[in-house]
Amino acid sequence: MAGEPDNARPLIPPHAAEHNLELGLIGNCQVGALIDNQARIVWCCLPRFDGDPFFSYLMDTQDRGYFGIELQDLVDTKQYYQRNTAIMCTELTDKYGGRIRISDFCPRFSQFGRAFRPVALVRRVEPLAGTPVIRVKLRPTSEYGAQTPDTTQGSHHIRYIGRNRVTRLTTDASITYVQQESPIVLDGELNFLLGPDESVTESVTTMCQRFHSETATYWHEWVRGLSIPFDWQNAVIRAATTLKLSTFEDTGAVIAAMTTSVPEAADSQRNWDYRYCWLRDAYFVVHALNRLGATATMENYLNYILNLVVGAAEHELQPLYGIGGEARLDEFDVPGLAGYRGMGPVRTGNAAYQQVQHDVYGAVVLAANQAFFDERLARPGDEALFRRLTLLGEQAARLFDKPDAGIWEYRGRARVHTYSSIMCWAACDRLARIAGQLKLPEDSTRWRQQADRMHEVICREAWSESRQAFTESFGGETMDASLLLMHELDFLEADDPRFASTVCAIEAELRRGDHLFRYAAADDFGRPENAFNICTFWFIDALWAIGRKEEARRLFENMLDCRNYQGLLSEDLDTTNHELWGNFPQTYSMVGLINSALHLSRSWEEAV
Repeated sequence: MAGEPDNARPLIPPHAAEHNLELGLIGNCQVGALIDNQARIVWCCLPRFDGDPFFSYLMDTQDRGYFGIELQDLVDTKQYYQRNTAIMCTELTDKYGGRIRISDFCPRFSQFGRAFRPVALVRRVEPLAGTPVIRVKLRPTSEYGAQTPDTTQGSHHIRYIGRNRVTRLTTDASITYVQQESPIVLDGELNFLLGPDESVTESVTTMCQRFHSETATYWHEWVRGLSIPFDWQNAVIRAATTLKLSTFEDTGAVIAAMTTSVPEAADSQRNWDYRYCWLRDAYFVVHALNRLGATATMENYLNYILNLVVGAAEHELQPLYGIGGEARLDEFDVPGLAGYRGMGPVRTGNAAYQQVQHDVYGAVVLAANQAFFDERLARPGDEALFRRLTLLGEQAARLFDKPDAGIWEYRGRARVHTYSSIMCWAACDRLARIAGQLKLPEDSTRWRQQADRMHEVICREAWSESRQAFTESFGGETMDASLLLMHELDFLEADDPRFASTVCAIEAELRRGDHLFRYAAADDFGRPENAFNICTFWFIDALWAIGRKEEARRLFENMLDCRNYQGLLSEDLDTTNHELWGNFPQTYSMVGLINSALHLSRSWEEAV
């Protein structure tokens, strides 16, 4: 196995009862798990991202819901990813110099001509020095913390029996010692395979070693295919890998985050379930991976959204769907879990699925746009796909100047939000470009004329003479960080003085130190308390576009310092102490990192 990379950092073990977002992510595009710096698996939903949390410790205050491999007399921990993989390594050291390494991963590799990505986690424990003593604690939950699974055991396995699912641990460790949580002198490698209730027909030791090797090879090959910038390569690779792990390959859906109910700020009640596919977020993920050359995610996502379009009533799209395309995502509080640091409620489902958010039409067309221009794709866009998309364009043209809940999903008001209007314009603008590419001149002319009319209305209604800026809604006076994307979306050129003055107005109202809020006005839960990480990246990109390049690079480096030890970001950030808040890891935030790195980096020709 590859040794510790140069960027590995020692970690000070936090108090056992205190949760934080110093977590690493493993996964295989079917399931994902979060691991703390003491090698406890503290969050994992089965059998897919939005399932019942088998490990729920992140959302609880009780001593349960985790899979721990504890080192007796622990004094130091160190955590890192095996180079260019999604394999997490944690080294634990005891006060006598004993040391172990725990390697965690979800198997993923090619087998029988297709991707092998079982609902399974593998833990390999190796002694590195001394005579370490470990204790295995596997304490799952079910029914969102309301129940503890019953167990049965065999010679080399333990079955955890929940109401709707049986999960099996197969291991070469002593089953008795695992069940009793007894001390184990680690004098050789131990392996743990947690997965379906199926017999393992080969040596679990051999199987876990093979899964480790083949999973590492898969990730090495995937990373090798990325077109990364010269600067900040490790940060971009980790962000790209995180985005890949956030895709549900079976359907092509992209989740917003692995977790539910990590609050946006302490005791804020802003606790939402992000384990679903927001069409807006997914577009940004697909676009970022496309820029790195990872186009397969876009092709899979196109299949997902086409199924949604076919099933949508009169082609009216919801802002989010379940990862299986489920339209109904009723929101409930679950009483069995106390919440992150006891800051409940813990919610499942998300009532935002019922909202009207007009930007989704642009998000879908923009996600599909590259398919018509990229010759690398196995199935390039054709006229049939274009005709499907025109149905969404008709909706965008009809709704662009109508009230909606907006990108930030206000639950208590509706306005004609400028960002939603711009995204509707973008849908029609891209349809004009696609029609030109397909050599459909009448369609190209029709959509260009439509887009131009919409552009004129937006520029008239959303511009504030008193603020000398585009504002968050038609006729409004307040600022919205999403308008930093006007240049990125090709709505305005970077040298348009209206863009520069809008950037300055947003900065004046929403900048807090080196970070940006998404908006400053009070919403349904009061005034926002923490910065929104993607907005800071949008601000960095806007600064770069208007020529404030040195400042942009400084702010970007600052954002890199705000990542956790594993290189990941959540949704929100406390600007006073840089603590991460909000659901984790947030795909939006990792997208922002990638896009800013691509904008700011030196070219390979310039640097080498």
